[in-house]
Amino acid sequence: MERGVKSSSPKWHHALWVSLFAALAALHATKADITCRSCHSGHMWRPEGLLVRFDASGEVLGRSGSGSGAAAHARSARCASGECASGSGEDARDAGKPREFSGGEVARDADFVKGEKVGGKARADGEEGGSDGGASEGRRVRRSELRWSGEERRAAAVPRQDELKLNSSTFALSGDSSHNQAMVHWSGQNSSVILMLTKLFDFNLNSVTESSLWRSTDHGATYQKLNDKVGAKTILSYLYVSPNNKRKIMLLTDPEVESSLLISSDEGATYQKYRLNFYILSLLFHPEQEDWILAYSHEQKLYSSVEFGRRWQLVHERVAPNRFYWSKMGLDKEAGLIHLETSISEGQALYVTCKLQNCTEANKGKPFPGYIDPNSLVVQDEYVFVQVSTTGRPIYYVSAKRDVFTPMKLPKYTLPKELHVISTDDNRVVAAVQEWNQNETYNLYVSDTSGVFYSLALENVVSSMGIEGNVMVDLYEVAGIKGMFLANKRIDNQVKTYITYNRGRDWRLLQAPSKDLRGNNINCVLPYCSLHLHLHVSANPYTSGNIASKESSPGLIIASGSFGAELTSTNVTVFITSDAGNTWRQIFTEEYAVLFLNQGGALVAIRHTPLSIRHLWLSTDEGRQWNKYSFTNSPLFVDGVLGEPGEETLIMTIFGHVSHRSEWQLVKIDFRSIFNRRCSEADYQTWHLHNQGEPCLMGAKRIYRKLKSMSRCVMGKRFALSMSSAPCDCTEADFECDYGFERRTSGKCASAFWFHTSSTSRGCTTGMTFLNSTGYRKVVSNNCTAGVSAEYTARRQPCPAQAPRGLHLVTSEGTHTATTGANVTFLVFLEEGDGARTSITLDFGDGHAVTYSNVSSIEEGIRHVYKAVGIYKVTATGENSLGSETAVLYLHVTCQLEYIHLSAPFVAVRNKEVNLTAVLWPSQVGTVTYIWWIGNNTEPLITLEGSVACTFPQEGANSVTVQVTAGNSIMQDRKTIAVHDYFRSHLLAFSSNLDDHNPDVAEWRLDVSRVIKNALIQATGMREEQLLVTVLPGLPTAAEFFLLPDKQLTEGKPDKSAAHLDQLSEVLLSALNQNLVQFTLRPGVQVTVYAAHLSAAPLVDTSENHSGSAMLMLLSVVVAGLAVFVIYKFKRKIPGLNVYAQMQNEKEQEMMSPANPTEATPTSQPDRAPSLEILDTAFNPRPIGCMKPHVHHVKFSTELPTYIV
Repeated sequence: MERGVKSSSPKWHHALWVSLFAALAALHATKADITCRSCHSGHMWRPEGLLVRFDASGEVLGRSGSGSGAAAHARSARCASGECASGSGEDARDAGKPREFSGGEVARDADFVKGEKVGGKARADGEEGGSDGGASEGRRVRRSELRWSGEERRAAAVPRQDELKLNSSTFALSGDSSHNQAMVHWSGQNSSVILMLTKLFDFNLNSVTESSLWRSTDHGATYQKLNDKVGAKTILSYLYVSPNNKRKIMLLTDPEVESSLLISSDEGATYQKYRLNFYILSLLFHPEQEDWILAYSHEQKLYSSVEFGRRWQLVHERVAPNRFYWSKMGLDKEAGLIHLETSISEGQALYVTCKLQNCTEANKGKPFPGYIDPNSLVVQDEYVFVQVSTTGRPIYYVSAKRDVFTPMKLPKYTLPKELHVISTDDNRVVAAVQEWNQNETYNLYVSDTSGVFYSLALENVVSSMGIEGNVMVDLYEVAGIKGMFLANKRIDNQVKTYITYNRGRDWRLLQAPSKDLRGNNINCVLPYCSLHLHLHVSANPYTSGNIASKESSPGLIIASGSFGAELTSTNVTVFITSDAGNTWRQIFTEEYAVLFLNQGGALVAIRHTPLSIRHLWLSTDEGRQWNKYSFTNSPLFVDGVLGEPGEETLIMTIFGHVSHRSEWQLVKIDFRSIFNRRCSEADYQTWHLHNQGEPCLMGAKRIYRKLKSMSRCVMGKRFALSMSSAPCDCTEADFECDYGFERRTSGKCASAFWFHTSSTSRGCTTGMTFLNSTGYRKVVSNNCTAGVSAEYTARRQPCPAQAPRGLHLVTSEGTHTATTGANVTFLVFLEEGDGARTSITLDFGDGHAVTYSNVSSIEEGIRHVYKAVGIYKVTATGENSLGSETAVLYLHVTCQLEYIHLSAPFVAVRNKEVNLTAVLWPSQVGTVTYIWWIGNNTEPLITLEGSVACTFPQEGANSVTVQVTAGNSIMQDRKTIAVHDYFRSHLLAFSSNLDDHNPDVAEWRLDVSRVIKNALIQATGMREEQLLVTVLPGLPTAAEFFLLPDKQLTEGKPDKSAAHLDQLSEVLLSALNQNLVQFTLRPGVQVTVYAAHLSAAPLVDTSENHSGSAMLMLLSVVVAGLAVFVIYKFKRKIPGLNVYAQMQNEKEQEMMSPANPTEATPTSQPDRAPSLEILDTAFNPRPIGCMKPHVHHVKFSTELPTYIV
């Protein structure tokens, strides 16, 4: 951000672009997402070059923000160094992302999209734009076409004269007629070298397919093609220039072909190629060290080079885009320090500092104690900003001069929805805040020097959506005049332009011109009628909305706008002021782009038109008289204009084309033939800055030096703006309202209803003194002295003795949750009271407490580690001799939930109660909420207990899903339960050789269940739909089969169903007892299936290869199953009984369920204990639905699920 204003809000929105426009020649580094066009910071680098884009085939190539369809069929040009046609432009954080249409481009000083040229044709048919910008663009095109004779009318307004010609030459870039983009770098600074990169960008492939590199050494009169020097087959995508040494050039190749860069140290005469192992998205050059560069890759990795890109070293991974900054000398301890934001999780990030060549965990710094919101770090000048969201509301923190972070203090009930840092120059912060009751406007707030306390400067400043979906606030800082701003404010649904000369302390409307261009009187009386200006940045300088001012031309402002009751987008004309906004003159009745030449001693205007032109206008008397000149013999469609950087020479280049498929035409214009001598002292006059006759502005009388209107001379590169300044006596106008005070209708500052004046002494120590506010503070950078200064300046008073008041306790993350074993940082703030004499005791609620002698000793927070889950009452107590204050925080300490398992029966009896249990791992994770989705119920059942009891009224397959929320995690499991009126079940055992091949995974159990079922059917001839088999988890291997009645034989006959099931059981048991059920697991592995129950049937294979230990293992399964069954039957009668079930980290058990033909896919089966008796089938009707379980305390340590029938 120039002059510190290109800040991106700490999330305060990643993209607010404030139209503070600056002189392109002075545009240096920008730091974030907020753009101050007129400010100059030098922290970030603005790439040097002009990007020209067009589409010979008539496609829309311009960015949508420049006027929707108006950019269709357009060529466009971007200026990255020197003077561009608009005199304004867009800031980029850095050299930009190598994506030309996404807002992070290399060259972003200005977009020249001559949309009217062809877009006018598209719009003239009456096509409506898809946005406001598009609509206005359409109107703008039609205005240009209707005013085709406007240039002749303009000529008629001045004395008729023979056509004047400029000294110009034209050069055609042969062979590049298909290229639709170009970037231009003009070194300037006593150099005649111009570099131009043209390329063909294929929008279908989204890549560059051809490129050419051109170089001029004679200010653009002729160019040499350098493709052979960089490699005939090399495709170039971007051009970068060191901001500290314009002789050093860097070119990037198209990564789709190869990832490499070419480096030149002689202004692009020769190059060396270096391979890259990453894809560069953006670059950030050091503000002082010419060879130090940071590169951001597409993998969110940050690399550094101290050799101008010849070698790269990885600095850090998971770095947030555009959230890395160079250190600032005088503030940071080391020149090679990097400030960056790293991503931790989806909603958490960290602010860390790192050494350039040694970024290890050991030497990382963490200036902010705790997590911050993603994309919220802004390091700008002497301030650092971060954002932390708590309970849905953001808290904004600021650090001044790298000191501790302090919450930013806005008026109490501001309640911001968004906050964006606009400017940090002159040791104060300007912030744009969208408050809770605003939707399309923002309020401007200004801070004290600490950046902590804010007061309202202007309400309801207009905002609009920018070209990249960013919010743009209509605020413009005038270059060359300290403290002067223009802003568009919405009042009663009307937008009006206001001006201030004292940094927002006072605002007034603009007086419209008294006469129009033809000399007719304009009847425009304040406050009903005034002049209104377009202050937003346009991606296309050939559109309305351009405004320009220069440091070298104080008081001179050129802008497009209208006069009347409000700002409109129709009847837009061009106005100029040469006395800093006191009086305005109309200079064109149609839209022109105006450039500053000769240090502002000359102005050049080129008309916006969809048609080809060959004339421009020149003024040497601040726009009072304009002379018409031809710059080429053949008319040219103008795509962009570039002046040499610094406005120090009288040479400029016009980029255009004869037709849409023609080669680039570069017209060099030399104005030196018009200005044939050097300026002398006699050519200058003095000019006194004033505001409607008041000479004291910002506490001083300032006198500037300007050229006389009749002097036509060259000011030269050594011209230095001379200015004298004398301080004024202080008046009430030199003071703004302090924090907690509001300006009333009388003009006086009075305390706000929510503000306690005693709170200003909260950091006071008994025996010391503090500055007691009078309700006023001097405007930052105001130089007034004496006068009423003593009356309005804060008075030093002894610190009052007071009890602690307003004690706040929060965690550094702003949350009320923590995890076991992790550091929790508690922050304690005291609003009022003697902090140095107030002790702080913090009771962590787990039997530990600490006490500190004063508040200042805990500024970095208090850390504590909780070893067990639970809800802890954390209490902070501040106490001194006059009283005490307590703050309480309830902290939920959890551990990470890793796995859940829904324990449920595989088969259940209709209308019989079924117990469903969610088993957690680990079992104790803290506060847990269970959400149950049972059967076809559309509403879930929500409980705080891990078990519910349900009944199922209908036969068939019923699904059960449980979701478990613990801390920030949500996990779920799902099971399907087969419901029948009657069934029988028996436990199965196997020969021990099966255990040797049991991996104990759900998929294996599912496959073996299918094999066992087929073996049982083959041995007994039983129908497939009457049998279900499931293999149980764990070792030794066990299984269970379920017998279902034949519906065709037993429908409506309960007694016959029971008898039928008994007969089937006998058949199966007989086959099992005779060892008739066997299957082959793999070649050489034959497995025998047995019935495991308390009967005469053999429990194990009696063959010789079975050992006694195998028999004991199988018996243990039987005993364990019997124990669980007995516990279940009687658990409701045993008070306080804890039932334990082991849970293993594995997938849920699955098996085939042919009982319902519609369930053809494997279904989930909970882990369970063996059942030792034929299940009870007595009919016991119960109401439909779910209820809380009868067992109130259930812990699970073993996986032995119990079936309930």
